[in-house]
Amino acid sequence: MSELPEKTDPLEQLLDRTLHPLPLRRAPPTLQSRVLEELQRRAALPWWRRSFAHWPSAARAGFVLVCLALIGVVFLGGNWAAAAAQSLHTSGALSPSWGRQALAVMTAAAQLATLFARTVPSVWIYAGLGAGAVLYATLFGLGAAAYRTLYLSPAKGR
Repeated sequence: MSELPEKTDPLEQLLDRTLHPLPLRRAPPTLQSRVLEELQRRAALPWWRRSFAHWPSAARAGFVLVCLALIGVVFLGGNWAAAAAQSLHTSGALSPSWGRQALAVMTAAAQLATLFARTVPSVWIYAGLGAGAVLYATLFGLGAAAYRTLYLSPAKGR
């Protein structure tokens, strides 16, 4: 058996000498039974209700492939819809007024995106994306801190 590494910090050595001779405490019976019940409940869950790391390899690979396909559909879908609407318009199939209005809205959105891409400097776009990422990380951190404070801190008086 390998031994634990030497403790070089004096405070760590003092705490180890002070706490080592104390007897171990058992968990309260109610806590122990609740933990065991929760472990049994989680073990009985089907694979798709568990975390992604517990999924079978084939299911994980399939999920990743479906996600990549959906990303591709989202990116290509806008171009395809605009081209399809344009071809329907030129063929005269979009004779109702709503079809022309929908095409006008899509055309205006495409022109606005093109104008935005030409007008705004790329540095500003990257700075905006960076600021958005920082704000997202800050929001995530605040949410995690709030969760730890409100739900994971031990209740006083129990």
